[in-house]
Amino acid sequence: MSTIKIEAVAPEASRCGESPLWEEKSNSLLFVDIPGKKICRWNSLTNQVQEIVIDSPATSVAIRQCGGYVATVGTRFCVVNWENQLVSDLVSVDQDKKNNRFNDGKVDPAGRYFAGTMAEETAPAVLERHQGSLYALFPNGTVKKYFDNVDISNGLDWSLDHKIFYYIDSLSYSVDAFDYDLQTGLIVNRRSIYKMEKEEQIPDGMCIDTEGKLWVACYNGGRVIRIDPETGKRLQTVKLPTDKTTSCCFGGKDYSELYVTSARDGMDPDKLSRQPEAGKTFKITGLGVKGIAPFAFAG
Repeated sequence: MSTIKIEAVAPEASRCGESPLWEEKSNSLLFVDIPGKKICRWNSLTNQVQEIVIDSPATSVAIRQCGGYVATVGTRFCVVNWENQLVSDLVSVDQDKKNNRFNDGKVDPAGRYFAGTMAEETAPAVLERHQGSLYALFPNGTVKKYFDNVDISNGLDWSLDHKIFYYIDSLSYSVDAFDYDLQTGLIVNRRSIYKMEKEEQIPDGMCIDTEGKLWVACYNGGRVIRIDPETGKRLQTVKLPTDKTTSCCFGGKDYSELYVTSARDGMDPDKLSRQPEAGKTFKITGLGVKGIAPFAFAG
């Protein structure tokens, strides 16, 4: 077994880093700082971070097939033109819920951009419950609402054969699965495949590896866990030097590095002094598994 190594990358800490995404062509990691209202791009070769500051919480970012990026900002799906730093709206959701915002999002294997909403928090993980919904922006520009009654819409990914959609509503303390129809984007038959252990705390962002196992970032748990979605068993725990681990993705030239974002908002000065790397983005090497490249939005 190779030794697992964890190091902080990207110079600055985020207030709440989220939605890491590897972009192969620029050797860069994209991520957002939700309360910082920033979309960030860390170049792994130069160690420089470029950022676009926007007017509302930026909650997820994805690659767009025709160039540039798409993002969820406030309650809007947006197009991001990095070169001229322009963010333009495509479509809004939850217009009847003025206190809502998007949270995590990811593109499916057919190029649809899935993202869910939640009520704005009064403190980390403290919010009005059941206010969120799960949506997808289809390549033709239409938006579909899948279900509501969501607390904190979070991690999402698809099985390697694209027949299962994995999803986390954080305050259910569960990782769920649905049967998935790639042709239509239909999801049915929701079931729980993993219930969080007490010390694992709150399930947040997640990603899949090439063996079909899921990696879940544990908010307030200071770890990522690897679970087998078929047996419901935890296979591995990797602890990080800060409690508020938020999301993860594979990257690097062969997708063998696991990148993990974290948050510092909601930590008191005493805890921050004991966890100076809170809010940093971490690179984990030596896991012995690889991930897959992200899918790009087809619209």
